[in-house]
Amino acid sequence: PLSRTHLRVAFNAMAPLRFTLLASCSTSAARAADVLLPHSVVQTPVFMPVGTQGTLKGLTTAALANLDCRIMLGNTYHLGLRPGPEVLRSAGGLHKFMNWEGSLLTDSGGFQMVSLLALANITEEGVNFQSPHDGRMMLLTPEKSIELQNVIGADIMMQLDDVVSSLVTGPRVEEAMHRSIRWLDRCIKAHARPEEQNLFGIIQGGLDLDLRKQCIDAMLQRDLPGYAIGGLSGGEDKAAFWRVVKRCTELLPAGKPRYLMGVGYALDLVVCSALGVDMFDCVFPTRTARFGNALVRNGQLNLRNKRFASDFRPIDERCPCTTCQTFTRSHLYGIVGKEAAACHLITIHNVTFQLQLMRDVRESIIEDRFPAFVRAFLAEWLGTDPCPVWVKEALASVDIQVE
Repeated sequence: PLSRTHLRVAFNAMAPLRFTLLASCSTSAARAADVLLPHSVVQTPVFMPVGTQGTLKGLTTAALANLDCRIMLGNTYHLGLRPGPEVLRSAGGLHKFMNWEGSLLTDSGGFQMVSLLALANITEEGVNFQSPHDGRMMLLTPEKSIELQNVIGADIMMQLDDVVSSLVTGPRVEEAMHRSIRWLDRCIKAHARPEEQNLFGIIQGGLDLDLRKQCIDAMLQRDLPGYAIGGLSGGEDKAAFWRVVKRCTELLPAGKPRYLMGVGYALDLVVCSALGVDMFDCVFPTRTARFGNALVRNGQLNLRNKRFASDFRPIDERCPCTTCQTFTRSHLYGIVGKEAAACHLITIHNVTFQLQLMRDVRESIIEDRFPAFVRAFLAEWLGTDPCPVWVKEALASVDIQVE
């Protein structure tokens, strides 16, 4: 029989992912690449919208495709409960079920250990969840998570990891890191479709840089197609946040995608791209749209505010989205909170904003003018406000100086 090492090499050799580095910033750690997946070529750095239950709230898959979105997320925990694996198997996988021709990435369900902690019990076997829908119990093990993701058919699957809040300290953080490594081995063994789907590992270790290094050292031995930085964006101090991101990107391999989970604020996207991150996701753009908030290059517009009642400009005159090309702030003010169309229209804009921001980041890297782009972005984003200390320190760490 093949040794564990040989199995790992064979596993990676079959992986249906090709990472092509196109350009690296001559100053910072930012980089631009193409990631060839079974359903699309993903251009990085990239923001990935989140469609938790196989749909992006407020958008059809056709509308999302029209925005040239190449990849979106689904959540294994929620899809495992509803519609369930039997329906997805009968449909031929999530791509066919939701009529989506682009790529899919599925979270393993591990994040629900934090978000639904009151409903979860974590053991070495896995996580016992109480369904928020009907109250029934569901045991999510590494094997079950991979089984569900194999049925879903995502281009990129995430391992089941032991997730703790970034605010937790002490022995629980180290326990979760070591358990995530053990669970990764169980995920690899359970993976039934390595020629068709990519399995990413998730780096844990809290805010402890030594634990992060230990986790990376162990997971690199598994030689996976890509790696994610998990356990952040949970309210931790930004000074600690950027240092963990930088430490991980420095240690992760240059020839594979680096995915920072749960990060989607514009300022974080730009700074973390400078630190060498390739992939991002967050529910923020779609969630904030449902409350009438539109994203712009200097923050947000709360379109419920009466000051927009007679404002006949688009949300953003530079935005190419159909909302900005067709409707005014005044019109949106009149329907926000009253008509479902408002959610649809603002979601189109917010997703376009995120995708366009990352395209601008990518273009500036390829043209080797990324530091100038960062300074121009910050000038517009901050206006007359001072630059946050954490932003200055993070950018300085990769030789981008800002005032």
